[in-house]
Amino acid sequence: MSADGHTLTVVIPLAVKQRGGRKTIITPGVLEVESRHDITLIKAVARAFRWQRMLETGRFATITELAAAEKINASYVSRILRLTLLPPDAVEAILDGRQPDVMTLPGLLGGGT
Repeated sequence: MSADGHTLTVVIPLAVKQRGGRKTIITPGVLEVESRHDITLIKAVARAFRWQRMLETGRFATITELAAAEKINASYVSRILRLTLLPPDAVEAILDGRQPDVMTLPGLLGGGT
């Protein structure tokens, strides 16, 4: 409370972190345990399983055919497909927004953080 008795100043420590290509404000305490959905990572995992299903069902015979149909680079498709090899509990954590801060798409693809 200020000296005049009318102004109240509240200080909340915040941190800004990059998650999924976006900046997120992280607050201390209870709010830290809230889910942190990394939309970029969730989309990549979903895409990986979709592409795997397309290959398994014979819709596309090779990764090169799949990449051409999706109009993207075959090496990118190969790297994204590796996400299907994550343990089920890691996939569940990603979908629930409970993955560790170090679990990012660039990190999982070998590109660092």
